[in-house]
Amino acid sequence: MATMMFWEAIRRALDEEMARDPMVICMGEDIGVAGGTYKATQGLYDKYGPERVMDTPISENGFTGLAIGASFVGVRPVVEIMSVNFAWLATDQIVNTAAKVHYMSGGQIKAPIVIRTPGGTAHQLGAQHSARMEKVFMGVAGLRVVTPSTPRQAYGLIKSAVRCEDPVLINEHELIYNLKGEVPDEEYFHPLEGSEIARQGKDVSLFGYNVSVHWCLQAAKKLADQHGIDAEVIDLYGLNPLDRAGIAESVSKTHRAVVVEEAEAPVGVGAEVMAILNEECFFEMDAPPARVSALNVPIPYNHTLEKAAIPNADDIVKAVLKLFGK
Repeated sequence: MATMMFWEAIRRALDEEMARDPMVICMGEDIGVAGGTYKATQGLYDKYGPERVMDTPISENGFTGLAIGASFVGVRPVVEIMSVNFAWLATDQIVNTAAKVHYMSGGQIKAPIVIRTPGGTAHQLGAQHSARMEKVFMGVAGLRVVTPSTPRQAYGLIKSAVRCEDPVLINEHELIYNLKGEVPDEEYFHPLEGSEIARQGKDVSLFGYNVSVHWCLQAAKKLADQHGIDAEVIDLYGLNPLDRAGIAESVSKTHRAVVVEEAEAPVGVGAEVMAILNEECFFEMDAPPARVSALNVPIPYNHTLEKAAIPNADDIVKAVLKLFGK
């Protein structure tokens, strides 16, 4: 195993796939000479040149559409949209073209494109740079959506996404680019569908994804140390499709559930998980499932207000204790 940062794992995966297949290209704002806003393409411009690591204009709809069109004729583009907030400008290309072309062409055309985009609430970036758009894209039929929480997942998901025949959107949280973790020395491919057990437990299931997985792990430690509650943490890295079987399996063991997300609650990941719990796990539950999520407000720029709008491990602990009547 090699220990590396989240961004280093992304760069390694891109480097390996570009070295393997000359049809794999990267496109995006500042990914070339500058090496990417979060360093995920650092050194690739020097190694592969401007024809395969392309700095684009500030035109998300334009360069995303260009990449999708190229994918129709055999190119394997990896597009980096500098911030998921800017993906709003490319939604027509992503939703109406990439996600639908295989179906609408009767299987004659495929769009094997990877769209990488950082998102989430970082540190005082303001409302227009703190979007949590995973809930928008996970509801789009024909578009795979994954969101890694560790360097190992980031490496393996990108490897699998590049070789996938479907369009894949990879949502990377801005706060974990410098997170360190182990990545296999050998080539590793992570499944694009499913979930992972980040921590085994028997008393309550905590469901999270990307940064909220780490909040769940912190809460699980506090629950065990201070309250004697053994929490299981499920990493929902695959958002479209969601791992319905994995969700049901965990709850059938613990009989209690808390869904944790950084995004606002309405029409989100938590809402979909709650629907699965209601439809498939109703008679397994010993208490009503709970949600922990952000306040339904634009994210403030003020640091104190920003922290107040976003949940944390203590909020998860409180939600769990309420399930146990404490």
